[in-house]
Amino acid sequence: MINEKIIVAGFGGQGVMLMGQLLAYAATNQDLNTLWFPSYGPETRGGTANCQVIISEEDIYSPVFSKCDTAIIMNGPSLDKFESRVAPGGKILINSSLVSREVTRTDIEVIKVPVNEIALELGNLKVANMVMLGAYLEVLKIFSIDDIIKVLKKTFGEGKSHLIDVNREALKIGSKSTK
Repeated sequence: MINEKIIVAGFGGQGVMLMGQLLAYAATNQDLNTLWFPSYGPETRGGTANCQVIISEEDIYSPVFSKCDTAIIMNGPSLDKFESRVAPGGKILINSSLVSREVTRTDIEVIKVPVNEIALELGNLKVANMVMLGAYLEVLKIFSIDDIIKVLKKTFGEGKSHLIDVNREALKIGSKSTK
């Protein structure tokens, strides 16, 4: 039974909202119930940004939740803010390129991924979010890379279709980075 509550958090400009939207759209494509709830800081680029996503086979009655099953953390301030929101037994995926402190809890699974370094190796720091999303896909196994690429093609449209290949590669490498 799928009933996944996710927090995705980082600085504005890191693609946090896009990750959440892609997960929600992929859920819709598979006839799952989903809600995407964005939250922006006062600045757009460089300020804090996070979103909450719910993916469920059951009806969803509220976009707000106090505890998440998985947190995707792209920077240090987001770890400070959301570490306590992960339910016991949950998972936290951390961008180890930007988060220097250790998780203090012992009741959650921690997956560290150096997403910025991987994105730079691919030649495009802007795909760091896709590296992290690839790691999430591998850990949770709700959607495939192809599911996300299908949504990405629709989201990007013809104008950004040239970016599909690098995003696909980032997703693939991200999925391998959790092993």
